[in-house]
Amino acid sequence: MEIKILEKDERTMKFEISGIDENFANALRRTMMMEIPTMAIEIVDFIKNDSVLNDEILAHRLGLIPLTFDPKLYNLKDECKCGGKGCSLCQVKFVLRKKGPCMVYSGDLKSNAPDVKPVYEKIPIVELFEGEELELEAYAQLGFGKDHAKWQGAIVGFKKEDGKFIFNLESACGLTSEQIVFLAIEQLKKRTKEFLKQIKKLKK
Repeated sequence: MEIKILEKDERTMKFEISGIDENFANALRRTMMMEIPTMAIEIVDFIKNDSVLNDEILAHRLGLIPLTFDPKLYNLKDECKCGGKGCSLCQVKFVLRKKGPCMVYSGDLKSNAPDVKPVYEKIPIVELFEGEELELEAYAQLGFGKDHAKWQGAIVGFKKEDGKFIFNLESACGLTSEQIVFLAIEQLKKRTKEFLKQIKKLKK
């Protein structure tokens, strides 16, 4: 197998892989999209919401805001030493307090972790009119795109040309394009090792 990077920036990458078949190419595509852990808001506690949008719609919008994070610093909640109760190693708290008239943007979310913040600060959340207020606390955690679209790692497509597979990747989360490819390959290696381990058990 040989990998050649054709184009790359922080959010996108175009690369070519030779020496693989369609099955491996599709497994890599699905892993980059659905099976790498990313950070997204999962729980929202509304203290006050006078906006035209109800709590459920606002919570859904908040969950879809991509967040930056360092994958080395956080655990999946169900694998954390806190037992899933929520601690600084598996959960990040945001607060938002705004009074109208104004547009509330993603950049108005304030995090208790300096490495975790919205990738884009100008994503509109809701417009507040005169006399309206929005106050909430939100909690972000790691998850997988296969469980919910808000944790999708990337948008990925590929085509086959002259026996080589050309991938086009765009990050849909807080990870760089390079981090997504690296984490996907590591995840595939981990799954392969686990599969071989189970096969050996069957042979005994």
